[in-house]
Amino acid sequence: MAAVADAGVDEAGRGCLVGSVFAAAVVLPEGFDGVGLADSKTLSEKRRDALALRIRAEARWCVASASAAEIDELNILQATMLAMRRAVCGLVVVPDKVWVDGNRVPSDLPCVAEAVVKGDGKLAQIAAASILAKTARDAEMYALAKRFPQYGFERHKGYGTKAHLAALHEFGALPEHRRSFAPVRACLVQMGENE
Repeated sequence: MAAVADAGVDEAGRGCLVGSVFAAAVVLPEGFDGVGLADSKTLSEKRRDALALRIRAEARWCVASASAAEIDELNILQATMLAMRRAVCGLVVVPDKVWVDGNRVPSDLPCVAEAVVKGDGKLAQIAAASILAKTARDAEMYALAKRFPQYGFERHKGYGTKAHLAALHEFGALPEHRRSFAPVRACLVQMGENE
C-alpha cells in the first residue's frame, strides 16, 4: 500500500492523432476520502470534472505535457516519459516514491519510482493523476474545437475515429497533428504535403 507522501502518475492522450500528451502527478493529503476515484476512462465526463476540481483543491499536484512537435521528434513513448518527468518535477514537494501507471517509469526522477500495471484501478494516487491528466487533455481538445470546428475534436477528443480521419482527409493536417503517426502521415502524402 502506498504511503500518503507518495505520488501517483498517469498520462492521457497517447493514442490520439493530434495535440499534446498530458501527464499528472498527484500527492493526496492524509485522510483523503478516495471514494469515487477510479480510472478516468471509466468515469462520466461530469464525474471526472467534479473529481478533478476536488483533487485540485485538496491535493498537491502538477499537470504537464509534451507537444505534438516533441512527440514527432522523440516518439510517443519518450514524449510520454518526458511529460511524466515534467509533472513529477513540477510538484511543490518531492514525494517519497512515485507510482506510475503502466509498465515503465521515466528516468531521472528525484525519487524512487515503480510501475504498476493497471495502477489507475489499484491506487488512489494514480486514479487521481489519471483524472487530472484526462481533464487537462480534454480541455486542450475543447480549445482546439473552438478554433477548428470542422474537425469535431469536442466529440472524438483527437482519437482516430472515422469522423476524425474523414476531416483530416478533407481539410488536411493542422500544425497540432502528430505527423509521425501513420494516419496523419498518410494524409500528408496523399495531399502532397509530406516533407
